[in-house]
Amino acid sequence: MEVRPLHVLLADDDEADRMLFKDAFSELQVKTIVQTVKDGVELMDFLNKDGIRLPHLLFLDLNMPRKNGIECLKEIRNSERLKKLSIAIYSTSDSEKDMEETFLAGANIYITKPSDYGTLKQILSKSVHVANFYEGNPVNRENFFLKI
Repeated sequence: MEVRPLHVLLADDDEADRMLFKDAFSELQVKTIVQTVKDGVELMDFLNKDGIRLPHLLFLDLNMPRKNGIECLKEIRNSERLKKLSIAIYSTSDSEKDMEETFLAGANIYITKPSDYGTLKQILSKSVHVANFYEGNPVNRENFFLKI
């Protein structure tokens, strides 16, 4: 039986972060297809295209130009077609305010971007397993902040 790849989408305005993210996923023992977009407007345009395959897991940066991550999160959760997407907030911010706001807006997990590549790989691997757990399940405040 062939394992189907996990479709992952990253919305992040930092090109270096997008490249590291893709490289880290390519080294994991998880079969993935990783796509990236550079801001919130591009993200929502992508998600609202007819006939596209929705990602299994969306990594969403909070601080992006044109449309920020919280605006995208709220728009996704208000869309009948998109509201069940598993969303991992993926941000440099470790602000309690940001964590609380994204939790209340319906994010599944919150990840503070790690500062080293090894930790990035560990956190991405763990996030895939957590996202699979949350698919179709309610968000759990105790496990919302994901850390290694």
